[in-house]
Amino acid sequence: MSSFKGRHTYAVDDKGRIAIPLKLRKNIDAKSKKRFIVTRGLERCLYLYPQDEWDKLESFARSLSFRDGADRDFVRALFQWADDVAPDGQFRIMLSPELKQYAGIENEVVILGVLDRMEIWSPAALAEHEQRQSPTYETVAKQVYTPQQ
Repeated sequence: MSSFKGRHTYAVDDKGRIAIPLKLRKNIDAKSKKRFIVTRGLERCLYLYPQDEWDKLESFARSLSFRDGADRDFVRALFQWADDVAPDGQFRIMLSPELKQYAGIENEVVILGVLDRMEIWSPAALAEHEQRQSPTYETVAKQVYTPQQ
């Protein structure tokens, strides 16, 4: 099982590649080190899944009802933009022009580790999201976080 955390800022190189941070690479399941899927995320970011975590998401998607319109829309939106990417020798991946455009990515990215995936943001889109985030972190934490005793 892969597990990610942290915030990392990286440049996008001249060929449109980004490096997967070493701290995040260390937490990739060994079976998935060479296989990733990148797709549109929510809030104008990209989601980068190692293959083992993508397989879980795909299994969940298969369990959804074909007869339900919301289920079809979710699966369609997630999978139509999904792109298999393989890191090169320096652990850089190529983002498609369509995905970069969707996320507003130009010369720099912020890569967030978020449990089972990495999120790839343009710094401007992430700053905008954090500015308009409502409710606040404190309010959400109060609503969803109940420490185990």
